[in-house]
Amino acid sequence: MQGSGKNILVLGAYGFIGAAMMRSLSDRDANVCGLVRDTNLGEKILPGMSLAQGDLRQLTHPHDWLEILSGFDCIVNCAGALQDGPKDDLEAVHHTAIAALGQACAAREIALVQISATGSSPEADTEFMRTKASGDAALQASGVPLWILRPGLVIGQTDYGGTTLLRMLAAIPLVQPIAYPQTLVQCVGMADLCSAVAAAVDETLPQGTYDLVEDQAHSLSEVLDETRHWMGFPKARVRITAPAVVAKFAAGCADQLGRLGWRSPLRSNAMTVMASGVLGDPVPYRMATGQSMRSMPEIYRSMACSREHRLAARMSLLMPLTVAVLSLFWVLSGVFGLLSLPQATQVLTVAGWTSGAAVVSVLFWSCVDIFLGLAILWRPWAERACMAQLGVSIFYLLAASFMVPALWLDPLGPLVKVIPAIMLSLVALPMVKSR
Repeated sequence: MQGSGKNILVLGAYGFIGAAMMRSLSDRDANVCGLVRDTNLGEKILPGMSLAQGDLRQLTHPHDWLEILSGFDCIVNCAGALQDGPKDDLEAVHHTAIAALGQACAAREIALVQISATGSSPEADTEFMRTKASGDAALQASGVPLWILRPGLVIGQTDYGGTTLLRMLAAIPLVQPIAYPQTLVQCVGMADLCSAVAAAVDETLPQGTYDLVEDQAHSLSEVLDETRHWMGFPKARVRITAPAVVAKFAAGCADQLGRLGWRSPLRSNAMTVMASGVLGDPVPYRMATGQSMRSMPEIYRSMACSREHRLAARMSLLMPLTVAVLSLFWVLSGVFGLLSLPQATQVLTVAGWTSGAAVVSVLFWSCVDIFLGLAILWRPWAERACMAQLGVSIFYLLAASFMVPALWLDPLGPLVKVIPAIMLSLVALPMVKSR
């Protein structure tokens, strides 16, 4: 790398693209620092790498960037969000903050590499693409030394958005559901994207806007088949093409879950992009560099798929069902406790409790059950809700074993049934951990 020794700041450093970019630039002997929202999480994902804290939603004026930019020669913007949510603001992250960044970089003559998206335009169907286009336009107007790289569907060792959805679908056994199977998609490998960024940082790539896509487009059905083959899953026996109305309904449900903080790859922005296709023009980049992006089959052949990739895909597929079952189990447990208050209190009074204490205990713990069942649905609380479910379940077993041991012999097995509930909460816990 000719630009070795350059001081580079990567925005969105622990994201899908950002984490790969941090490692790639570091391997090329650049001095890399990552700007992250949460440094504790960043240290887990990028151990040993230099990190700085910053939230793009709060960096919306040029003066907000001045201290952050000090000492850097080049900025690589890998920050992005798929859709608005409790933690995501597309207008701020894609446009307002980036416009301010461009002005601040232009004033200091700091080069900027913008990772945009193929298909971004002011007239695009999704807010994701429109805000990306607004950010690109603001940077072009700022006069900053600028490279805008617009990758197609990015395929890497890890996954996010569209690639997460592909791997989830590929993990479904026996059948292969798919929506919009004939939609055309052009892919780009993460390694090729990192090489293009390195060329921009080195300034061996002329300034300008480039679509980073393979030469030949593939149907979404072909991409899914290749993904399934790469992951080592057997061919599906039946292919089910979901009508557009079903896909839109699923996207609408995912959008509502997004209000609870769940960043599902089925949300409407991702599904609309999949319906519209992911197409770009590979010629400008090929003319500038003499190189082409690897094709989708070549990308998959260059990557190793291991057991953890298959396990992650299956867990991603099962997580919504696991969370839903846990929520239903705990809510119904609490509701049934309230509905059967006389019978529940009788169990305690037979064990020697006073009537008043028994009623208070049943009411309290029934409300706790309902609260924990609802709490796991709120994404920011999901991990803590799982841990609380584990603690409460263990408390139930110990308390009941001490005070009402005869319940172990009850034909309906009320205590025995707590054990699989504990195991399900244990399984859900790593599923709901952030990244």
